Amino acid sequence: MLDDQLYILKERVLVSVSGPDAFKFLQNLVTNDLGNSETCLIYAALLTPQGKYLNDFFVIKKTDNTFLIDIFHQSAEHFIKRLNIYKLRLRVDVELTDGIVCVGGSIAPNGAFFDPRDAKLGWRQYFLGNDIPSEAVELPVNMYEKLRVELCIPETNVELLVDKTFILEAGFERLSGVSFTKGCYVGQEVTARMRHKTELQKGFVKVRISGIIGDSCMEIMSEEKVAGSLFTRHENFAIAYLKFRYIDTPLRVGEANLEFLKKF
Repeated sequence: MLDDQLYILKERVLVSVSGPDAFKFLQNLVTNDLGNSETCLIYAALLTPQGKYLNDFFVIKKTDNTFLIDIFHQSAEHFIKRLNIYKLRLRVDVELTDGIVCVGGSIAPNGAFFDPRDAKLGWRQYFLGNDIPSEAVELPVNMYEKLRVELCIPETNVELLVDKTFILEAGFERLSGVSFTKGCYVGQEVTARMRHKTELQKGFVKVRISGIIGDSCMEIMSEEKVAGSLFTRHENFAIAYLKFRYIDTPLRVGEANLEFLKKF
């Protein structure tokens, strides 16, 4: 868990979605129900019509007609362009807005919201304009990666791959990132079918590494068969994308052995 320091997430930016039709617009696009976005932070994704991942983000209601989107900075431009495709004649404006995203792990201050993916990730707080708290410092990468690996939390452009990842395989139900009661959204049919009509055959798991792995070696093997891929590593633990039928078989990456620890 994070300590009581206030940390800035330098890689996050804020997108404003505003206008009389803002709620209707977002509610019909994203994977989660925004009905509670006034009182809590909502984690959600935007999918392709085929149900594959495009972006993940947090949504908070600022006013009745304005929502703030907390998103990875390298995804923001693509995200805005995608939303503008769906605007049609709706009265909605989508644009970057000045501000910073901060996180902390102590008692949540006023205006902060606990991370819906896992309470051990602490809380998030948003400061608009140039109002940057003097006590805030940049969050060390290793600290966050340690938490992500421990909790098996996939990250944008690392484990979550555009037009490749299916969000249920990425654990979005466990991470409170998808609703199965809100009704239609882009990619909803495929996502619902995966949940109700099939049993997941692969997904993210936590593994222990025994041995040395080169930076370019990511393919997980079970004997001579490809069993999955290795992603974020911290010390001798890692997040792996694994075909579940290989969980109980000997696994390796290069010359290193892998031990399956937990399926989330």
